[in-house]
Parts: sequence; C-alpha cells; structure tokens
Amino acid sequence: MTEYRNKCEFLIGIGVNQEDKTVGCRLGKYKGGTCAVVEPFDTVHIPAIAKKVVKAFQDFIRSTPYSVYSPETYAGHWKQLTVRTSRSGHVMAIAYFNPQKLSKEELADLKCSLAQYFTEGLGRSSGVTSLYFVEEGQRKSPNLEDLPLEHVAGDKYIYEELLGLKFRISPHAFFQVNTQAAEVLYTAIGEWAQLSPDSTVLDICCGTGTIGISLAKKVKKVIGIELCQEAVQDAKANAQINELNNVEFYCGKAEDVVPSLMNVLAPQNLVTIVDPPRAGLREFPAGLFSSGVVGGEPRKHQQTKEVEASDSKVILAIRRAEHLKKLIYVSCNPRAAMNNFVE
Repeated sequence: MTEYRNKCEFLIGIGVNQEDKTVGCRLGKYKGGTCAVVEPFDTVHIPAIAKKVVKAFQDFIRSTPYSVYSPETYAGHWKQLTVRTSRSGHVMAIAYFNPQKLSKEELADLKCSLAQYFTEGLGRSSGVTSLYFVEEGQRKSPNLEDLPLEHVAGDKYIYEELLGLKFRISPHAFFQVNTQAAEVLYTAIGEWAQLSPDSTVLDICCGTGTIGISLAKKVKKVIGIELCQEAVQDAKANAQINELNNVEFYCGKAEDVVPSLMNVLAPQNLVTIVDPPRAGLREFPAGLFSSGVVGGEPRKHQQTKEVEASDSKVILAIRRAEHLKKLIYVSCNPRAAMNNFVE
C-alpha cells in the first residue's frame, strides 16, 4: 500500500547539499550527529497532497527572513510542519515556530502572511483547508499536545469517513494513521468481540472514539476513556455527528477512571477494548518521549516504583473484573503489549 499516511510530521532544517530551510525527513538521529533534512518527494508512503503542502510551505518559509531553528545552538525559528489529510479531501497544516525575541507585531505580521499565502496566494493550490500556527519556545513538556495552538485560517477541523461513519479530527487528536487499515482492524475487532444487543463496550484509550463509535449500533452502550481533552471533545462531537445516543466519553487517566468504572459496570455484559499508546498501558514520566520525523520514537527508560504502582491500577482492575466477558488488546508494539500480558 502506498500513500497511506494521513498524518505526517516534517522537520525543518538544512538540506543534504546545504539547501537552507528544507522541509522533510531527517536522514539520521540527532544523537548520531546529523541534522540534515531531505525533502519527502520520493517517498512512497506519504500522500501526494501532503507533499504538495510541504513544497508550498517550503517556498513560503524560504521567502521569509527567519532562519531554521538549530537544536544545537537553540537559535533560529522554523521547527516543524505537521500535515493531516483525509479521504474527504480535507487538509490540515500546523506550523511550529520558535518566536525567540520577536515582537507581538512581528509575529502577527508573519501569521497574517502565512494565512494569506495559503488562502489567496501561491500556496492556495496546495489545498490546505485548515491552518494552525504554534509558537514553540523551550518546551516545558515533551508532548506537542501541550503546546498552545492558534487557528489562523480555514476550518478548525478536518473530517474523515470510516466504515460509513463520519469523524471530526482536531490538530492534536489521535486518529489511526492508515485509514484503510483502520477499517480492516475495526471490522476484525467487531467480529472478535462477539457483541450482542445487551453488551456494554468499555473503550480504554479511545482517542477520537473511532472504535467504540464503529461498534455502537451493535451494543447497548459504549463508554470511552481518553487522556487528551481535544480527543474527547472530538469523540463527543463524533457521537453527535453520527446520531448515536448510547455513547459516553470520559476525560482522564485510565488508571484513575477504570477501577471505579469496573465496579459500576459489574452487573453488565461487559467487553473491554484496550488501544493504548505505543508504550502500552503505562504512565511514563515527563521527558520520556522525543519527536520523530514521521511519528514519535520512545527513548530507553528505567521503570520506577511509582510508575509500576500506577500501571497496576488499570491492569489489576481488568484482572479483578470477574464479570468481564472478553478483553481485546490492540497494539502497535508487541513487546510493550507482552509486558502488559505478563502483568
């Protein structure tokens, strides 16, 4: 399958041949001694529309007086571009920029120029329907979700069709990066769950609610739990968009919400679906993850007793739920999943 990624994160740096302000993929890891960035135009997994946005954005930043941010000297401005696309033809672009000591007026002028470029200027042909700008100084958190977003042009959301349902996607909300594969996955989950009209589905780490919503018409009730507030807002909106009134979503840490919910749901025909982040059902300390080129890459870590105690809340709640009829665990990292299975 080619051109399957609906979300791509591109770094901004110096090109292989010293081309300034190059948008694309880093050729190696920063800790390996290279910061060179190569354009993504020859890749097969990135959609043509995303490449078109990259080219337009690269042309724009090269026309500005602001330099590339350097992770070595901490000087410079342009840092990253995230592009999200959908089969519905929607395109979201998110520009990350270190303001350094620029005045509010200079930043306002830059945002205005960026918006005008993609709505009325040469960048209009790239098809961007939603444009955001992020002022990213020295991070207090390793998570991009914690950075303040400013909507500068177009729609606030993009929408995707999946299994005959419509889903709203906001800038930081999780959505499976391969939509066609997600349809295969969710269909398999529905078959394995062996659901009935009196089933209750508990969807842990539910993101924008795609799994639970795709099953909602087959069951009595769906309850989703998600840490990202943006994703929960999307999930609630998605339930309304699809006219579902048997779906509820809670924002919070799984280790805080799951134990009490398990007790409340005890009398019901309960099926639990767990779709955790790459690291599995774990709460990691801040600073554990670093941004990748097209997705994040977990750093090596040392488990602490506090983290182990936090992990056990969710896992123990699931293990102690005698009324739980079936548990389906969705994982993109078998090694992390195996740790959870052992626990």
